[in-house]
Amino acid sequence: MTTKPQFGIMTAPMQTSYTSLQQVWREADAIPAIEHAWLFDHLLPIAGELDGPIFEGWTLLSALAAQTERLRLGLLVTSNRFRPPAMLAKIAATVDVVSGGRLDFGLGVGSRPSHPIARREYEAHGLPYLETADAVARFAEACTVIRKLWTEDKPFDFAGKHVQLTGAFGNPKPVQRPHPPFVIGGRARATLRVVAEHADVWNIPGGDIADVVERSAMLDEYCAEIGRDPAEITRSIHLAVSYDQPALTRAAIGEALEAGFSHVVLGLPAPFPAGVAGWVAEELIERAG
Repeated sequence: MTTKPQFGIMTAPMQTSYTSLQQVWREADAIPAIEHAWLFDHLLPIAGELDGPIFEGWTLLSALAAQTERLRLGLLVTSNRFRPPAMLAKIAATVDVVSGGRLDFGLGVGSRPSHPIARREYEAHGLPYLETADAVARFAEACTVIRKLWTEDKPFDFAGKHVQLTGAFGNPKPVQRPHPPFVIGGRARATLRVVAEHADVWNIPGGDIADVVERSAMLDEYCAEIGRDPAEITRSIHLAVSYDQPALTRAAIGEALEAGFSHVVLGLPAPFPAGVAGWVAEELIERAG
């Protein structure tokens, strides 16, 4: 597990402009205290005006990867419900190449069935919405398939319960070897079992620190069941930033660090204030603890 805290930002690519996102990411790329940057993966807005602007995450990530030099970057997290896993492996490998090997591969089951605002994006795009048990099973197979596409040197077949591939092969491979880190997001028990098997980094939304700590303990138990050292999985947390009350955000950061979460993603609400990346470094990261 990473012990030195690593801080990053997340800019949800909705209710904002491409120019604004470019500006924030370019500024962050020049600030060493900010080590990683993230987008999310939705196709329609999940807050604000429901018919407002929103960008497709992987396309935008590739564009921002080409305009930055230092930041590690990814989606927090990709919905496995949106794209077939072999296609996603190809997309992500391309972004790793474009970025020169800076991709952190964020992946999750997808939107909760109880979230009607998120649920609507499936119907709007003609995508099937798989119920949770089926979606988790497909997610586990996707992790296996994607890793194989990034590491196998010859074409292979895969005959899973949910994913079937014939003559699958990934070329070019990602720059990072053996593959980009898997950053798996989620808090449900079934998802945590997949995290225990496949993740290099586990991310969970902050808010209720007691629940976060409880879920982290569950992950430790699932690692023990399969004989994996839980310290191999870096603990990551997403915390919402308050521009008006930075002391509240600093307190949340302190709680997270105390609980063993060394990878901190600071969610920046739009519209982004001028110089927001510098403000994050000065007001939140440098004064955290």
